[in-house]
Amino acid sequence: MESIYHRLGEDTLKLMVDNFYNHVMADDSINHLFTTDMELVKRKQFLFLTGFLGGPSLYVAEYGHPRMRLRHMPHAITEKSAISWLKNMRKAIWDLDIDESLKIEIFNRFPQTAAHMVNS
Repeated sequence: MESIYHRLGEDTLKLMVDNFYNHVMADDSINHLFTTDMELVKRKQFLFLTGFLGGPSLYVAEYGHPRMRLRHMPHAITEKSAISWLKNMRKAIWDLDIDESLKIEIFNRFPQTAAHMVNS
């Protein structure tokens, strides 16, 4: 079966990332965690999600192993933050003009990772 990345396509993934950060920046429960250059944050998220969803390992090629939990340690990520992150990702996915079953498949890739990021 073709990967989520290949079924979604690069342009739609970029749109999903843009949608996500638009939702995040409007969400006072989580936007305080994003204080650096948002274009760089979006770019890194796109590179990471490309590989995470079955495309080429662009993030690894540029930055090395993601070590997601370690890279997120400087930020106090609570269970509430993880839930807000997931809610915003769900909104970003459901904003896309793609099949409902693909939306569900994409979203289902995130809850375990979000829970793993909780560090406080």
